[in-house]
Amino acid sequence: MFQLGKTIVSEDIIEKEFVCNLSACKGACCVEGEAGAPLTEEEAKTLKEIYPKVKPFLRKEGINVIEKIGNHVVTDLSELETPLVNGKECAYISFSENGIAGCGIEDAYNAGEISFKKPISCHLYPVRVQDYSEFAAVNYHKWPICNDACSLGKELSVPVYKFVKEALIRKFGENWYLELEKVAAEHLD
Repeated sequence: MFQLGKTIVSEDIIEKEFVCNLSACKGACCVEGEAGAPLTEEEAKTLKEIYPKVKPFLRKEGINVIEKIGNHVVTDLSELETPLVNGKECAYISFSENGIAGCGIEDAYNAGEISFKKPISCHLYPVRVQDYSEFAAVNYHKWPICNDACSLGKELSVPVYKFVKEALIRKFGENWYLELEKVAAEHLD
C-alpha cells in the first residue's frame, strides 16, 4: 500500500494486469453478483433526473423494476445501489445483438442524450474505492468471472491503473493520476 494525497492505494493497481474481454465474459459483471452497482448520493439524484432520456435504452424488465421501486435502492447498511431485476442483473443493463451485457446509461451517453457516462463504481471496475472519514482506500477487486480480462491484460501488458485511467482521472483528478504514474514507474523499476 502507498499513499497519494488522501488515498491509500493497493500495489495491485499497478502490479496486476487487466483488459475487459467482453467477447469472453459477455459483460457478466453487470449480471452476476448479489448487489447493484454502488452509487453516490449525487449519482442517485442524477439517475432520477436523466431517467426519461435513459429509459428508451433500457429493457422492459429494467424499466418495470425502476418504475416500481425507484432509480436506486438503499441497502441495510444505508448504502445506495442500482436496483436489480429478479435479484440478479442491474436494472440499467442493455444487451447487444450478440448477447453482450452493456449499460443503458452509457448507451444514452454515447448517443449524445445525456452528459453522465455511468456510475463511477462501474467506470472504475475492477478498481473499488471505499471512502472513510479521513481517506479513501483504492483497491483492485479480483473476481473469477474476470479471469479472461486478467489473461488479456497480461497478454497486452496493460496494468489495471492504465486500463481505468479515464475513470481514475474522473474520480481523483489529473494531478492524482500523474502522481500514480510516477509511483508506478518507480515501483516497477
